[in-house]
Amino acid sequence: MRRIDKADKGTLKKVLVRIKKYLPFLAASIIFAALSVVMQLYIPILIGDAVDLCVGIGRVDFIALIPLLWKMAFVTLAAGLAQWFMNLSNNHMTYGVTRDIRDDAFCKLQRLPLSYLDAHKSGDIVSRVVADTDQFADGLLLGFTQLFSGILTIFGTLFFMLLLNPKIALVVVVITPLSLFVAGFIAKKTYNMFKTQSEVRGEQTALIDEMVGGQRVVQAFGYEERAMRRFDEINGRLETCSLRATFFSSLTNPCTRFVNNLVYMAVGIAGAIACIMKVMTVGQLSSFLSYANQYTKPFNEISGVVTELQNALACAARVFEFIEAPAQTEDNKDAFVLDGENVTGDVSIRDVSFSYTPDRRLIEHLNLEVKPGQRVAIVGPTGCGKTTIINLLMRFYDVDGGEIAVSGHPVKTVTRASLRKSYGMVLQDTWLKSGTIRENIAYGKPEAAEEEIIAAAKAAHAHSFIMRMPKGYDTVITEDGGNISHGEKQLLCIARVMLCLPPMLILDEATSSIDTRTEIRIQRAFHKMMKGRTSFIVAHRLSTIREADVILVMKDGHIIEQGNHENLLKQNGFYANLYNSQYS
Repeated sequence: MRRIDKADKGTLKKVLVRIKKYLPFLAASIIFAALSVVMQLYIPILIGDAVDLCVGIGRVDFIALIPLLWKMAFVTLAAGLAQWFMNLSNNHMTYGVTRDIRDDAFCKLQRLPLSYLDAHKSGDIVSRVVADTDQFADGLLLGFTQLFSGILTIFGTLFFMLLLNPKIALVVVVITPLSLFVAGFIAKKTYNMFKTQSEVRGEQTALIDEMVGGQRVVQAFGYEERAMRRFDEINGRLETCSLRATFFSSLTNPCTRFVNNLVYMAVGIAGAIACIMKVMTVGQLSSFLSYANQYTKPFNEISGVVTELQNALACAARVFEFIEAPAQTEDNKDAFVLDGENVTGDVSIRDVSFSYTPDRRLIEHLNLEVKPGQRVAIVGPTGCGKTTIINLLMRFYDVDGGEIAVSGHPVKTVTRASLRKSYGMVLQDTWLKSGTIRENIAYGKPEAAEEEIIAAAKAAHAHSFIMRMPKGYDTVITEDGGNISHGEKQLLCIARVMLCLPPMLILDEATSSIDTRTEIRIQRAFHKMMKGRTSFIVAHRLSTIREADVILVMKDGHIIEQGNHENLLKQNGFYANLYNSQYS
């Protein structure tokens, strides 16, 4: 068989650890497999005895034959039942392991840092959790279904053949290693091919996910032909590696069958000579040939199982790689829990440095003190670090140096859940889940009463368009709100925050997709909502931040100017140029 390297051994060990939980099903599978094999191996003996009762003209012993036929029927039925119970146990075990792996993968998805998700294509992650796990389940089920019974059949038939005629059995044993060598050589070739196939399939899923999500942009910019060329190139590679993997794996069965036919031929010739020499009866030869056939059959099955297991292990390795990816650092056991009573709203940023990649510094030695209830606007050119500050405040990323504190508590000493619950966040990029409008508004407060949801929608100026929908608040919106406009999606996201009303707010281009008239209304609602709440506002349209208490002007990761709207205009610096460029 193929020599298993360290990586394969590690993957196999992880699979076995997960099977531990299902040991009762594994034990039942082995027991029923053994019963099935014993029953199936007893049938050739009964057939041999029946043949001996029929040899010769007019020498058929019907009186002795009828009980044998009844016995064969009973043994066949018992073997079938044992096989059914074995398959039932294998199904429970296989799909239980698969469910556990999917659960672990989805739980890991909730605990992964954003840096991992930013660095990996979402389609590839979906492919690992869904397609690779399915492939792994198929290989595992085939392995459990055929591996145990196949191994038991080989040893069982060998035992009976040795009892019938040790010399002929020795012929079978001598030829057998040739079948093992052929299967092992092919299996060694196929593992890397299946691994490559799995990786390319993930690449293809990622491209499809990307194209489906951005189909409007694809069509708007006439990218269809280039998208097709990209897909054809990946699809071509998938076809090539799939054909190679399938071709080599398909060689296993015919090659081992050829060797097994040699075994059967050798047994037939040797057995016929033994019958002529009166060493064994015709019935015994019949039993021996049946055993030789049963002995060689599992080698075909096991060689196919080994090939499938190569694919299963390759897929499992990708899934385990995802599950074992470094999770975000756990909260300290004694981490402080922020709640409405102890969140004063003051935020302190002391000598903070951060970069997404080590070779490109973004924020260096940033200092900021925000008083409770202040409205802080952050402006600056694209890529200056505005959204990065939001990511650090929410602790989506941890700072490389320095410290951020909320209400006097360093964020690293506060539980992430309570920190994020203390902020209400509306982003430029909206996100809605498949479900009713009511469920989307109440996403952060599922226990909210109907009156609260409607009040939040009215405050966000979303109530009127909701009531125009076919079923009002019970209208089901598709994935990411595909059946409503972008502006309506943003209004629902604003209503979601207005329902929760946390002590601090983050508005990152929150009104970028809303018409001017509605924006004026929303701004009024925001002003009302921001009273007494510390607020961080990221905006490109400077008209929306005139009334901010403090405006931070950023450039290249540094705060270069700071003050209110009037003072910054008087300074006639970067902010004044930025403002005048919009309204000149």
